[in-house]
Amino acid sequence: MKRLITACFFIWGIITNLNAQVQQDENTLKNKIDHYLIKGVQQGFSGAVLVAKNNQIILHKGYGMADKENMIPYDITTVSTIGSVTKQFTATAILKLEELNKLSTENTIDTFFPNLPDDKKSITLHQLLTHSSGLVSGLDGGDFEDIPTKKFFKKLFATKLLHKPGTKYHYANTGYSVLARVIELVSGMNYENFLYTYLFKPAGMNNTGYLIPNWKNHTIASGYIYNIINVGTLISRFQKSGKVFWNLKGNGGIHSTTADMFKWYEALKTNKIITRNSLKKLTTPYIQEYDDGQSQYAYGWAIYKSKNNSKIISHNGGNNIFFHDYIWLPQEDIVILLFTNCSSREVEVAWPIQKMMLDANYTPKPIKRSIYQLTYDYITERKSKNPVDLIDEIRKKYSSQIKNPNQLNRLGYRVLKNQLIETNENGKWAIAIFKLNTELFPDNGNLWDSLGESYANNNQIENAIKSYKKALELGQDSNCDWCESSTKALNALLEAQASNK
Repeated sequence: MKRLITACFFIWGIITNLNAQVQQDENTLKNKIDHYLIKGVQQGFSGAVLVAKNNQIILHKGYGMADKENMIPYDITTVSTIGSVTKQFTATAILKLEELNKLSTENTIDTFFPNLPDDKKSITLHQLLTHSSGLVSGLDGGDFEDIPTKKFFKKLFATKLLHKPGTKYHYANTGYSVLARVIELVSGMNYENFLYTYLFKPAGMNNTGYLIPNWKNHTIASGYIYNIINVGTLISRFQKSGKVFWNLKGNGGIHSTTADMFKWYEALKTNKIITRNSLKKLTTPYIQEYDDGQSQYAYGWAIYKSKNNSKIISHNGGNNIFFHDYIWLPQEDIVILLFTNCSSREVEVAWPIQKMMLDANYTPKPIKRSIYQLTYDYITERKSKNPVDLIDEIRKKYSSQIKNPNQLNRLGYRVLKNQLIETNENGKWAIAIFKLNTELFPDNGNLWDSLGESYANNNQIENAIKSYKKALELGQDSNCDWCESSTKALNALLEAQASNK
């Protein structure tokens, strides 16, 4: 008996030590992630992050400001949009209706929409769910353009298909708007009401939706373009209109919190909302997204492989102001949730955190200020009156990341048009930015056109003429949509120059 008791104490000691080691490792990881995000706040990061493993929350915390003007911190109760992660709710709702024998994912949409054009009749719900329907990405107008239901779908179904249904992948928000309408037609309920009744309420998600939740006791995050320009909240726009418009309904715009999205993860993995078979169908990779082959699309989810060759179920959503990332590794039982109200490539931190969770030795590169924030700081804080110093810092910190000429072109125009900050010296800063862009992409005629405009705006006529001539020289052999305006600007400058002589 004494030996048995001794053995029991020995085993208990081993288990206790193992648990203590696990707890120590989790604390070390928590502190590492927390330190990474705290340092990021100094570079402009703000948002909320939740990290959990084996159903235990490791980190759940807000960072930075949800409302800068009123000095309201971002915390774990802050409400913000999940953007296109809305799509997996729509997909889950379709599978719920399939479980209720109300429809099948193999149904063609002419089952629900009468008098369709012939090329649309064979589109299936499966093809809409996997972005393989051939429908256009979106219709003209913004997310808050009020297009009546019949008019919206008549206009959509009158557009030309981009490809034959089922033959290739093309991301289409409109496809999920069609799915949202199918949910309404089949259930007899408003889209949001159906989600609340069959998804959110059973999962205990009281702070997720468009208009149904009572947001009074929550801070709703204000959005900041380039982390600078306050555009307010999206919820206020929903509340003002009293409805969700079809350009957004079903494909984006739902708001939530980190706590609610964690409840959603728990509800999915425990089959609280849909069956195990439906969950498998929801997260099965069906079609390759892009040529690099790194991801496939399921139903409202993108599927990747981790460094361990395990499955990653993920989706993100944003509008270049707000951003949400949802990463779920079912084999490791890891989930990472990110909300931010200052969207930029530099603050998309969920994937670096995912790497930290899988590799204790991985240390991510520090979060950097966005190139827009850097420029704003230079102009407003007068780090230097010489634009060359700004350009040197951009070269040093960002040139390897500037693979698209539109990034600096947009920045240059934001400065030129006083949309980033209004000063009397914006012209010289804009010229410096446009010049750098022509150096990085010397064969892009549109960039020379932009440089010409900035020179003309700054009254440097000779330089403007040279830039416009270079733009037209490069544009003559291409399908040039800016050549006409460039030619007019050049001729006007030449006429003015001649008259002055």
